[in-house]
Amino acid sequence: MCLGIPGEVVELLDSNRHLAKVDVAGVRRSINIDLLEDESVAPGDWVLIHVGFAMAKIDESEAQRTLEGLQLMGQAYTDEVRAVLESRIA
Repeated sequence: MCLGIPGEVVELLDSNRHLAKVDVAGVRRSINIDLLEDESVAPGDWVLIHVGFAMAKIDESEAQRTLEGLQLMGQAYTDEVRAVLESRIA
């Protein structure tokens, strides 16, 4: 199963704004935000992440609702968090 997990952008990492550091489940990871080039992504924004790529920009209330729903999914949620944490974007 493929899920997206919310993460909060804490830092933009390069001048082209293709990489950002996000907080996902209390752990900070680098992700690629190139798919959101048409949207303004800044620290404090929430994005929906799948395997190291930001797929959509979402608001904080949607992020919280999504996290609550994902946590109810048990193993699928755990697997998605692990996939994000194991991704290596440089």
